[in-house]
Amino acid sequence: MTVLLLTAAAYEADPEGPGADAHLVLRAAAAAGLGAHDLDAAGRAGLTRDADGRLRLPDPRARYAAEPPARRRAAHRLLAAAATGERQRPAGLLHRVLATPYPDERLGARLAAAAGEPGPPAGERATALALAAGLASDPATRAARLVAAADRYRRAGRPARARALLDRAAASTAPGPVRGQAALVQGLLALRDGPVADARESLLLAAAHGTPGPALDARLAAAEAAWALGDAEGYREVVGVQGIPPGPGAVLDYRLGMSASLGERFLAGRAALTRVVEQAASGSEGEPDALLRAGAAALVAGQVEAACRIGSRALAAARARDAAPEVPRALELLAYGELRSGRHARARAHAEEGLRTARAGGQRNLVACQHAVLALAASLDSDTATVARHASAAQHIADRHGLVQTATLAQWALARADLARGRAAEATARLAPLTGPGPRRGHFAVRMLAVPCLVEAAASAGEPGGAREAVAEFAVWTERGYDPQAPAQLARCQALLDPCDDRFGEALARHDRAGGGDFERARTAALYGKWLRRTRRPARARVLLRDALVAFERCGAAVWAAQTAAELRATGEASGNRQPPSELAELTPQQLRIAHCVAEGDTNREVARRLSVSPRTVDHHLRNVFAQLGVRSRVELARLVHHAERPATAS
Repeated sequence: MTVLLLTAAAYEADPEGPGADAHLVLRAAAAAGLGAHDLDAAGRAGLTRDADGRLRLPDPRARYAAEPPARRRAAHRLLAAAATGERQRPAGLLHRVLATPYPDERLGARLAAAAGEPGPPAGERATALALAAGLASDPATRAARLVAAADRYRRAGRPARARALLDRAAASTAPGPVRGQAALVQGLLALRDGPVADARESLLLAAAHGTPGPALDARLAAAEAAWALGDAEGYREVVGVQGIPPGPGAVLDYRLGMSASLGERFLAGRAALTRVVEQAASGSEGEPDALLRAGAAALVAGQVEAACRIGSRALAAARARDAAPEVPRALELLAYGELRSGRHARARAHAEEGLRTARAGGQRNLVACQHAVLALAASLDSDTATVARHASAAQHIADRHGLVQTATLAQWALARADLARGRAAEATARLAPLTGPGPRRGHFAVRMLAVPCLVEAAASAGEPGGAREAVAEFAVWTERGYDPQAPAQLARCQALLDPCDDRFGEALARHDRAGGGDFERARTAALYGKWLRRTRRPARARVLLRDALVAFERCGAAVWAAQTAAELRATGEASGNRQPPSELAELTPQQLRIAHCVAEGDTNREVARRLSVSPRTVDHHLRNVFAQLGVRSRVELARLVHHAERPATAS
């Protein structure tokens, strides 16, 4: 017996998992009489141990397959004996099964029961159920275990393995509830990585065949698919309460609230959604799914800050409960909520993490959503190539899988990038179809949010008349309280269509009453200043444009700041030294911010906290800064920044 064989055998308990349990392997090695010399030899052969107490081995399956069956079974017997305690009961049973040269149906039943107990990782329990299925002689039992194992693999973030088990289950005879559960798992997999129209049909099939609890879960997921498709009527039909078991109080309020909010009973809908948000806020814990529903309810009800708080709790709950598929969903909620709040740097940080986790879990639909959020965030401070790259990645998946909301966000990002760079006609052409009602247009939950951009673009292009109908609808939507920034944006839209000091002044006053929304207030101030300059009142225009410029810089909206600075210069304002000094002129806005922080003495971790990015992102940008500026140390960088900015300080 060798430590390498024991490690390879331990991998069989969860072959796609994070690694072998070091404590289990070392106890088994001690029982086999293996000591420090054997561990050293294993280390030289490639065995490593990570900070989480997991042993890692290059290509463990090949090493396992190279051993004779008798030696493999002996290794599993040692591991089974070493798996003591309740938490390791499923692992112990797994190794007992793998150590047995013949099928044992009673052992399979015990293994299936242990897999249903809380404690072990989802992947380990899924492997246990899959092995237990192979030990069942009854086709219905075998199918039920395969479907349950597929669901565990789905929860562990291993969709390919889940789909393979569903294919095996489809070949077995199964009663209606098991077929319903299989359709539910298949639908949930497609909802995250596949055409959402197909996902909806699978989920509706699951709702028809399932028992009350799973049927309700299937119906809620089918409603989510309809939302992604942009099918408002289909969403209301699926999420509605007519003839469907109501479920728990918060679920019933959610269904009532979402259905009513998309119809004419918006006041009743908002009240029901507020109850969902309050119930989520009152609890210290919660299931990730329930918290994600509450976060969605908060966004629809216009409680954006509450949505962000709930999103943070959903993320913590998903991580704590080993719910891998829900982590990128929580990050999507957080990123979108932060974007709605105007905290674009935080939105970018959450979306970047969401992109990584969604890719790792094979959830391409969520990958597309995160790309769309990143495109919107990049429309503030990045070049057009960055916006286009994220928007194109989002659009590619959205077109294939029918993700209308994601496609709408991606197009909105491209239009915002056009608008920030003065390409008003292009922005108008892109936004007009997104904000119009009817099929094959923008998403019903996004179209009103994009109306202020449409009005600004149309007014800048000299064609404001085409936006009047959209503003009339936006006014009705604003009265319903769906967005705290909407009243100020409505006043700005009205000022752009019929410019006067009173309307622009009212828009700024409403921004101040709403609080937050620095980026939107800066846009209003910049547009007011621009109009004042064109009506030959440069002194008043300068005051507003200076305020807007400072706010854009504070928000990190470099592209909008550059446009405002150009307007400010057109009023006769001396350009001063607001442009980056010549030595720093080639840096991107993010690189420039990081260079300033480092020059002030911040560590990479401190810079990451200040800019709401990861330390790895700071390190990446800093290496590029060093290369572009030809400096070799932080001291040299600080000296260069201080020297380059000395004229600005002297003035």
